[in-house]
Order: sequence, then structure tokens, then C-alpha cells
Amino acid sequence: MTSSIATPHATGTPMSFATYVEGRMPLALREPAEAKSFAEFVGEYASTAGPLRLGQWACTDGEGRRGPQAREYQATLALGDRIGTAYAAACGPVAALTEMLYTHGVSVEMTAFHQLRAGENTATFIRGSDGGNTQWAMGWSDDPTESALRAVIACANRLIAG
Repeated sequence: MTSSIATPHATGTPMSFATYVEGRMPLALREPAEAKSFAEFVGEYASTAGPLRLGQWACTDGEGRRGPQAREYQATLALGDRIGTAYAAACGPVAALTEMLYTHGVSVEMTAFHQLRAGENTATFIRGSDGGNTQWAMGWSDDPTESALRAVIACANRLIAG
């Protein structure tokens, strides 16, 4: 999984971030999305800087399993200078990632989750809490699952930064 965000191309004056997203942004993010350019909004809410990074991601129990049951997930996580493999069984990838983070001492409770189309991409907005602080974050990808995972990592990094 790469962590770069492809910037939509625009000519002339930079457009606000909100012009790239189809549908209504979460209420708390509407004003900053209207006021900031794409690059400014991404720099604040979807920054890839921080001690927590997500490398490889996979559902390891194969495509044959369906229905309301836990799936097995595996990820390569880096926290500071420590890199390791994490495992979790959960009902979906976001639940698995938050479990993996918790197991590694990073608390992220999602209190809001929004996914919106953005052209050929998906923008995921989450509000997360660590029990004391609350932060909004965004993930951006052409894959909805990857977008959601990026949003969780961005939120965790924002929470860690305080």
C-alpha cells in the first residue's frame, strides 16, 4: 500500500477541496473544505507524516468465505522505529486495523465515518478519539477500503500528535 495522494490537476487558481468531493462533507469539515485548497486540506487532514505507518495489508482467509463471520487480516505496521506484523480477526478491514492498533498501544475509537466519491477516487472522513482527544482525518484512494485504512492511520497520527 502506498501512502501518496495523487493531486487532482487544475488550471489557474487552486480550487477548494470541497469541489473535488461529490456529496456533502461532514458538517465539522465543510468550512475548512471550502476554505482550503486540495493540497492544504490534504496536508492537514490526510498527512502521511507521523510515527504510525501501514505497509502491507491483506485478508488472509481467502475469498471463498462469505456471510456474517469474522475474517482474518494481516498488516505490516510501523510505529516509530519498530516494524512488525500484526494480525486480527474482525468483521471488516477497519475493525481489524483498529484492533491491531489497540494491540500495539494505539487507541483509536471511531465516532464518525463518512465515505464520498471524488471522481475516480474515494474520500473517507473519520472522527476518532483516544479517550481524551478527538480528531478528524481523511483517507484518499481509488480503492474504498484503502481510503478507509488511510483515514484510520491519519487519524491515529493526529491523535498521537495531540
